[in-house]
Amino acid sequence: MAYSSAVMEHFANPRNVGTIETADGIGEVGNAKCGDIMKIYLKIDNNRIEDVKFNTFGCGAAIATSSMATELIKGKTVDEALGLTNKAVIEALDGLPPQKIHCSVLAEEAVKAAIIDYYTKNGIPTPEGIKQCTSCCHDCTAH
Repeated sequence: MAYSSAVMEHFANPRNVGTIETADGIGEVGNAKCGDIMKIYLKIDNNRIEDVKFNTFGCGAAIATSSMATELIKGKTVDEALGLTNKAVIEALDGLPPQKIHCSVLAEEAVKAAIIDYYTKNGIPTPEGIKQCTSCCHDCTAH
């Protein structure tokens, strides 16, 4: 299984690792099948993601996709961040092996879960069509 230099760089030197004690939104997702768990913390000011941190327990691809996802949404509006897709994460990392695509899906789902948490805490209705993964099928590649 070959990884791109971007994946290796984000694995070896992940960006935005840590927690935000006063996070406005926290999203945690996991895949029981592979054992990856991602937790994303958002600090939002004036509808813009001012800071984002993550903690991931998992393989190198899980760490790299978490790192890249945080880089892609930092400084964006909440609506822009909601538009993050696993495909955008994969493209930014110059690809992932097919058996690691689920890591990019988890990264997307963790971001969405954190935004949904922010909406819920602030009484903001979740936009139609945005669903949070419930790990119901334990096969994130199906989403």
